[in-house]
Amino acid sequence: MSIIAVFNQKGGVGKTTTALNLAAALLRSGRSTYAIDLDPQAQFSSITNVTAKSGDETVLAAFHHNRPLRELVHTSANGMHVIPSHTELSKVDVLYGKGYNVVNKLNTALRLEKFGDKDSPLIMDCSPLIGVLSLNAIFACNGLIVPISADHLSTNGAMQIEKTLHALENVLKRRVKRRYLLTRFDGRRKMAWDVLKQVEEHFGADVCRTRISENVSLAESPALNKTIFEHAPTSRGAHDYSDLLEELMADGFIE
Repeated sequence: MSIIAVFNQKGGVGKTTTALNLAAALLRSGRSTYAIDLDPQAQFSSITNVTAKSGDETVLAAFHHNRPLRELVHTSANGMHVIPSHTELSKVDVLYGKGYNVVNKLNTALRLEKFGDKDSPLIMDCSPLIGVLSLNAIFACNGLIVPISADHLSTNGAMQIEKTLHALENVLKRRVKRRYLLTRFDGRRKMAWDVLKQVEEHFGADVCRTRISENVSLAESPALNKTIFEHAPTSRGAHDYSDLLEELMADGFIE
């Protein structure tokens, strides 16, 4: 099963951009692609024009009422199957705490409903906080992508995630496969190469060979409610996300 979470504890690193355009790249490859927006800011939902009127149209309904996830799926104009987010998702931490059954809720539902098979991968856009929703994504996924913009603060956030994953592995009884993805990479800047070196030294083979370049088209596309492939299919950003998908499929990270 291919269930991929995209997460970093620091905002502004290209998390939603990566979740959105990786899902779009899968869609372009001919795969029936699902996405769950787990960020109460609901940017993924907004860009795909799949919005929820209340928390009852989000995964919150699965927590509140055990509503089947498939009943929450909407199909975007480009054919992506999306479970949207809403600001009410921010209530989950207060309402439910962080007991094992709570943080394993999404995993249980996805397995029962057989989301994320080899022909229909699932991408989850996480909140930039270690809370109930992000923990649910980590428990449910079989692959975690951590975007790191080419600056030192973003790298520190990724290192915190590595510590969190090590701690969780005692509970999960497995190592969560992960890939660290450099985003907003500008090869003209020495700092970008310094960050790349630091990331490779710290995370080794878990660092993606593909790097997402700083790209005007990537910056423009969310404001137009478009993926990079819809906005600028011949741009460097589109090529980078196509290359990322090719890399992740070649090494078995995505089936």
